[in-house]
Amino acid sequence: MPADRYDLDKFSRKLKKYLDDDRFRHSQGVRYTAAAMAMAHGLDHHRAETAGLLHDAAKNIPDKKQILLCEKNGIPVAEIERKNPYLLHAKLGAWLAEEKYHVKDPEILSAIKWHTTGTEDMTPLEQIIFIADYIEPGRFKAANLPEIRKLAFSDLNECCYAILRDTIAYLDAKCQKNVRPREEQVDEHTQMAFNYYRGLHLKRTSSGT
Repeated sequence: MPADRYDLDKFSRKLKKYLDDDRFRHSQGVRYTAAAMAMAHGLDHHRAETAGLLHDAAKNIPDKKQILLCEKNGIPVAEIERKNPYLLHAKLGAWLAEEKYHVKDPEILSAIKWHTTGTEDMTPLEQIIFIADYIEPGRFKAANLPEIRKLAFSDLNECCYAILRDTIAYLDAKCQKNVRPREEQVDEHTQMAFNYYRGLHLKRTSSGT
């Protein structure tokens, strides 16, 4: 096996010990969706599979333990992450991928880190994992999934915009319903990502391309 190729079957067996059945199925769904997207966009499908498989490696760790692990290992915890600990599984998952699965590819690790919130100006691999997590076959609740699934294989920037548009709308509605301040529920990276990809969308639509 080439040095830059990981034993994903071995990873799967290990991962299965730490995830519940639904989360493990989701991880496999993201793995293969990411691989298909990578092939469609001319990228390395093995790197996409690796990031997709491991993106939720920390998902089933209890909230308090996630915070403790982050603090113990020098992983910064923002105030919004303390209020919404589910956000931590992405950066903690990147740490686990490196420390426990020995993945050293920085872009794979970055794709895992940003798969939940997104960030501005993502690399194609980061975009693919962000999108695949949203559209894999087990997902069915999000709005506009048929539109977004088509965009996933034709235009990564437009697809990220559509996902972020709907995510921001969902979070804003949730803020109103729960009467919680927006800054307690909308991560700054999600807002920055939305602003960035909305800018690309508006530029494209204004030019007529």
